[in-house]
Amino acid sequence: MKLKNDRYKKTRGGRSRLLQISCQKCTSPLCLYQKDGPGNLRRMYMDRIIEPNVSLARKDFTCENGHLVGVKIIYEKERRPAFRLFVDSVIKKIIKA
Repeated sequence: MKLKNDRYKKTRGGRSRLLQISCQKCTSPLCLYQKDGPGNLRRMYMDRIIEPNVSLARKDFTCENGHLVGVKIIYEKERRPAFRLFVDSVIKKIIKA
């Protein structure tokens, strides 16, 4: 699996890691996600989501058991579609790429 290397990654310091994202309530896997830069995971950009286990076409981001994890937004600074995650709604685990 190859990580994306574009202007967004370079803007955030050039450091990326691959995360396994799961639902906090039922621990069902949601997707793999490429996180660029330091800091907390507050939003997940659509172009960084890899191997989703749930539908990304809906306006809300829910696990397969129906737990609400986030909502779809357009991040205004970069005009990129993303999911804004609710606080403590996901479990993150770093995966070796």
